[in-house]
Amino acid sequence: MQAAFLDLDLRPVLRAGGEPFQQIMEAVATLAPGQGLRLLVTFKPVPLFGVLGSKGFSHEERELEDGDWEVLFRPTRSASAAETEPFAAPTSDAATWPEPVRHLDNRELDPPEPMVRILAATETMEEGEVLSALLCREPTFLLPELAKRGHAWRGGFEPDGQSYKILVRVGATRQAAA
Repeated sequence: MQAAFLDLDLRPVLRAGGEPFQQIMEAVATLAPGQGLRLLVTFKPVPLFGVLGSKGFSHEERELEDGDWEVLFRPTRSASAAETEPFAAPTSDAATWPEPVRHLDNRELDPPEPMVRILAATETMEEGEVLSALLCREPTFLLPELAKRGHAWRGGFEPDGQSYKILVRVGATRQAAA
């Protein structure tokens, strides 16, 4: 019988200055259909609410006596209905993307500066142009922002395993809707 929630206590990681996002996403990927995730953290993880919401989870949070937080993420739709890459560029036009006209190397920057630089750059570009950026981690919080602004993206880790390369096509989802 499957437990209703998978428990993930991230307080030691957070107190040591670690970044647990990848660990959270790996835990989400292992959840059985209908299973939720129970996080124990040192702060209220507001950005995570949107990220997991886009993957089909509702949340309920409560502050614990010691200032830590317990957050319950419950599935709101079946795992098969949840999109694994909710903001990815349509595959039908992936081969027709033009070469990037702008290149950014954001690997040495601390969050949220890479996201700020990428969003600012897209504001100065023409519809249909492509931006290329290198990052030191997967830009999870950037992806829904790109989608909200009508941009498509594709990306992944480079062969070195250390750099994440993202291509952003400005206004691509607006073009597809027209």
